[in-house]
Amino acid sequence: MRPSSRSLAFHKMHGLGNDFVVIDARDRSVEMTEALARALANRRTGIGCDQLILLEPSDAADLTMRIFNADGGEVEACGNAARCVTQLVGDGAVIETAGGTISGRANSAGATLEMGEPRFDWDAIPLAYAMDPANMPVGWENLENPAAVNVGNPHIVFFVADAPAIDLARLGPIIENDPLFPERINVNVATIEPDGSITLRVWERGAGLTRACGTGACATMVAAVQRKLVDGETVVHLPGGDLKIEWAPGRTIRMTGPATHVFSGEIDTEKLL
Repeated sequence: MRPSSRSLAFHKMHGLGNDFVVIDARDRSVEMTEALARALANRRTGIGCDQLILLEPSDAADLTMRIFNADGGEVEACGNAARCVTQLVGDGAVIETAGGTISGRANSAGATLEMGEPRFDWDAIPLAYAMDPANMPVGWENLENPAAVNVGNPHIVFFVADAPAIDLARLGPIIENDPLFPERINVNVATIEPDGSITLRVWERGAGLTRACGTGACATMVAAVQRKLVDGETVVHLPGGDLKIEWAPGRTIRMTGPATHVFSGEIDTEKLL
């Protein structure tokens, strides 16, 4: 029996609890709108996810990965989702995103990704006006002197004594929507541990607090290396688990971490809207 035109096949996946609805539209095109993305992401009346991932054909890579946050807005990059997609489509995937091209290789741990090189120019992050992104002379209450970096999407990183103690649920949306960030921003609070690992919490632009953020881990590692707080390889501890991040100036960022396929199914989209 052939699926109806309103029936949409999907995969539910997650990377360290950062969860996704993945729709493979390489052979059957899907018109994704903000309203449909919000409806699919709704945890009460839809499938439920932090981000919706739409896979489409690509002329420059194996496939294109489009990313829609739970609020329906389309964004450039998502490291946890890229690991899931790499595991889903098979080994050696080259993935085109709006934030750049990612190459991935599945392994027993999930997947290892080459995330590309970070960008540091103030207008590439972007910021609303020129300043030194490595040491920004700004602050929000007790969060001060952050670093900003673009790792396919924009991040701001605060190094603090106790990341879990920060009221990120309150401060995150204030910083995300500050006029300093014309495209909004992902907010990271990080603590450097005695063993050189990093404890990290992330307020994701358009999604809120998530259990893990792959690009946030990458951005935080880059900022920590720039400030000589860590060496070129470390483990980042997130509420959902650990990621291994490697980076040195002039090199691409490498991320290794788990990816989990939870279930597959079909949904009648007309019942969502």
